[in-house]
Amino acid sequence: MGRSKEFDKEHVLHKAMLVFWEKGYEATSIPDLLKAMELSRSSLYETFVDKETLYVEAIQHYKKISQKKRDLLVYASSAKAGIRQYFDQHITSAFDEDLPKGCMITNATLGLDSPDEQLRKLIRDGFEELEHAFYELLNQGQQTEEIDSKKDIKALSHLLLNLNHSINVVSKVKTDKKIIYDMMNTVIEML
Repeated sequence: MGRSKEFDKEHVLHKAMLVFWEKGYEATSIPDLLKAMELSRSSLYETFVDKETLYVEAIQHYKKISQKKRDLLVYASSAKAGIRQYFDQHITSAFDEDLPKGCMITNATLGLDSPDEQLRKLIRDGFEELEHAFYELLNQGQQTEEIDSKKDIKALSHLLLNLNHSINVVSKVKTDKKIIYDMMNTVIEML
């Protein structure tokens, strides 16, 4: 009779996610993962098959926990309020000392040399889902006349997506959040 796993898969996946988020796929070694996850090599491979599969699952886990932030756009009381709440939360996360810098999806994109189509699709889907959430909220804003109907909301949603990812990159090298908030406020005024 096989020995049952004595760990919480979501918990160890979260630990792996933090390692990949901080170091990136290439720089993360199996010993790094084993140490962070507090697993034996056999448990890691029995549960996650290989490093790439674990990385894909870690990105999926990240997307799942990031849904709460995207929900600020989905359930916003108004377009501008939702965008402001989203970016307030996003900036707080990007500068949180208890988390790796930036965003796991942004970091994965910057280091995306993998020919693995599943991984590329997962990252591409993350971009498209966020851009679509921005678009839907801007569309609602046009319907309520909060956003000028002449504004190109497709271009604006792409701008907001780029603002999101640029915050992730800039937060890695700049510690002055005021610059980021000024940038966010300027973009919201453009709406």
